Amino acid sequence: MAQAPQDPFEWIEDEALRRERTGLVRGLRPRPADSPVLDLAGNDYLGLTRHPEITGAAGEAAHRWGAGATGSRLVTGSTELHAELERELAEFCGFEAALVFSSGYAANLAAVTALGGPGSLIVSDAGNHASIVDGCRLARAETAITAHADPEAVRKTLGAHPGRRALVVTDSVFSVDGDAAPLAALAEICRAHGAALLVDDAHGLGVLGDGGRGAPHTAGIAGDGGVVATLTLSKSLGAQGGAVLGPARVIGQLINTARTFIFDTGLAPAAAGAALAALRLLRREPGRAARVRTVAGALYGGLTARGLTAVRPEAAVVSVRAPSPSAAVEWAGACRSAGLAVGCFRPPSVPDGVSRLRLTARADLTDQQIAWAVSTVARTAPAPG
Repeated sequence: MAQAPQDPFEWIEDEALRRERTGLVRGLRPRPADSPVLDLAGNDYLGLTRHPEITGAAGEAAHRWGAGATGSRLVTGSTELHAELERELAEFCGFEAALVFSSGYAANLAAVTALGGPGSLIVSDAGNHASIVDGCRLARAETAITAHADPEAVRKTLGAHPGRRALVVTDSVFSVDGDAAPLAALAEICRAHGAALLVDDAHGLGVLGDGGRGAPHTAGIAGDGGVVATLTLSKSLGAQGGAVLGPARVIGQLINTARTFIFDTGLAPAAAGAALAALRLLRREPGRAARVRTVAGALYGGLTARGLTAVRPEAAVVSVRAPSPSAAVEWAGACRSAGLAVGCFRPPSVPDGVSRLRLTARADLTDQQIAWAVSTVARTAPAPG
């Protein structure tokens, strides 16, 4: 007698039960357009996502260019608007050229795979974002993971592979704890060993440096012939998309070899228009970058003054330790019930296995909102475990 066909997705039930037992079930919580909750969970660092000038530019771009890009950038997906955004991004951040992608994730995959590749060595920080980790896997290069923010570990790794084509990859500001990479030291090491340096500046653009020009500009390495940066348009610029910035020959390499550029539909015109408007507004109002850093410092100071363990922020991210994954979930839930949205990071999203809340500073927060947020996090904190 023929056996009944096996359920091809039966294994999913086992995975779901495992996640439930370990308290790691994730779910979606659609938010309304007019939510009364104070948002310190998103990445709208400059408070531009709802700025009328930015939303107006998005609408105007959609009316003029259409709702979508209509195709790959190499076919019909490149518009004059994309080219204008690329020119202004490169100039603002101090690089020779730029290339816009549909997301920051796609930009990182493109840069790592196009500049790495079979036979090369990729040296990646242990705290790097998942998009960099995935890029290393897809590059089919030998990948060496070095200790977090440790230039000497990078030096030793490169020294063990003399003469080899190498790419050192790091976040500029790490998304979990908000600490910064030692970019100047890493660039010096890369020069000494003939290696390229790739910096993911997703959390630096709009926050760090002169008027928010980013971490590479602050470190004095923007425009260096051996340095490439990636960034996102969805955080400080309040829009959507990503970009790679670097020497023109590197951008040419990406146009011809990066699969997430060649085979992906171009960034929607509305997002490109919004990002360009946000960049121009930042030029006019450079104080927004300094205000983000001030707000982050105030959040950190208030939380630590109340006995909570937090990491001193070097950009906009303020990380607060929680005693356990379940405590972090309950703590974030209590904050939300009180009207405050905060991020909740727990394994396996955090490389060190330590759960925490993550608060993101915004330039448009008032002093009263900052004080209320600090009070809310402190009074809902779980008892030390």
